[in-house]
Amino acid sequence: MNWIELAIQTDAEGAEAAAALLNELVETGAAIEQTIIPDAGQTLDPARAFTVRAFFSADQRDQLQRAQESLWHLARLRAMSEPRTRELAEEDWAEAWKKFYTILHLGNHLVIKPSWLDYAPRADDLVIELDPGMAFGTGLHPTTRLCMVALETYQTGTPKMVDVGTGSGILSITAAKLGAREILALDLDPVAVETAARNVAFNHAQAIVRVERGSLDAERDCNQFDLLCINILAEVICELAPAVAAALRANGIVIASGILDYKADDVAEALKAEGIAIVEKKQEDDWVALVGRKTGSES
Repeated sequence: MNWIELAIQTDAEGAEAAAALLNELVETGAAIEQTIIPDAGQTLDPARAFTVRAFFSADQRDQLQRAQESLWHLARLRAMSEPRTRELAEEDWAEAWKKFYTILHLGNHLVIKPSWLDYAPRADDLVIELDPGMAFGTGLHPTTRLCMVALETYQTGTPKMVDVGTGSGILSITAAKLGAREILALDLDPVAVETAARNVAFNHAQAIVRVERGSLDAERDCNQFDLLCINILAEVICELAPAVAAALRANGIVIASGILDYKADDVAEALKAEGIAIVEKKQEDDWVALVGRKTGSES
């Protein structure tokens, strides 16, 4: 089977909007990457700081055309490059995204190592081995980095955790490396579930991380978790705020990201309305992560 790659370059807000649009049209979802310039001496245009990619199978040309038309309309509102396409054979598609990844060091001890690269870890490194495939959560995006650094700061002891919108599974694996005793990794996308399960196996974390297709369940998850990560979109976090609060035990920590800076107050208010006090706001470029703590006693 041949595949068609569709890519655009845009700013942070445009990347969020384009990815949401493409996620409605392509089963494998869209990937957001920070644009990499080979010559470090060049200055990156902030209006082209992110690349959004989606891959359509050869029999999805109708969806591809709809995506191109929708992106054209979106470009009337946001600074955005013309959509570009290229056709890839199956083997090329499987390798296409790998060239964008390198070994990343985050926080004090965290290291993201793509599975196909060699790395000699230092004694105190916590190495997360990753084969992201088409799933979101590679470490290239600021929202993922913000969550990982927040986990290193706020995860204490051996918490029970839920990871909502796990994507590649990177946050669940990070929490497992940091000492969580039990983790439920949830995603609605079957490709993400498959990818996360594979990455959990790469990191020998199957005994700790359980990957399932789905989202928070009010009955199943009530007062179940000490720690909750949700790296999705601001609007979805606001919608799920009651379920987030219900899932946390008293004094439980939530790390919420995927939030553009101008939407951070809306998310903070939605969480506060459910009894979650914001204890820190972390920001990288236009993206924000909020750390909150559930107040009161368990019901």
